[in-house]
Amino acid sequence: MKRLFVLILPMLFLPAPAIAKDSLGIFNSWGAFRDAEIPRCYAIAESEEITGKAERKSYASIGFWPNRKIRRQFHTRLSRERSTNSRVIVSIAGRRFRLTANTTDAWSQDKRMDAALVAAIRSAKSMTVESIGRDGKPIVDAYLLRGAATAIDAASLGCSRLR
Repeated sequence: MKRLFVLILPMLFLPAPAIAKDSLGIFNSWGAFRDAEIPRCYAIAESEEITGKAERKSYASIGFWPNRKIRRQFHTRLSRERSTNSRVIVSIAGRRFRLTANTTDAWSQDKRMDAALVAAIRSAKSMTVESIGRDGKPIVDAYLLRGAATAIDAASLGCSRLR
């Protein structure tokens, strides 16, 4: 009982949004989470470690917002700020997708691209997100996709209960 108290006590001091996120499961390098307050669910993975200087940890996610009728929306956070005149390209099993982006984040261009990206993610082993940084050096964020399909399904099911 004392051990359980030691584990729960730190959670009492977490800010409300941190407590609001429920884990729906960890599937290899991908996780699925639900945030009932917003409501939203998402499958997410951090990029693999690559040599070079990263400004922040990069991640890729597939999001669901039931109240907005948004399902399987692809989003990625780049490891460094990109040059404003460079493209952000996702490569999956020989397919290339040009994303819409600001200096740090990128999204699919539309629902059709979301569907194509998710289908490619489900059937491939790895994915890279590439651009050119403000310093002129390449940005290459790499992801392993094992577990991604299961995490996406868990996020989808988790949000079906929020409607």
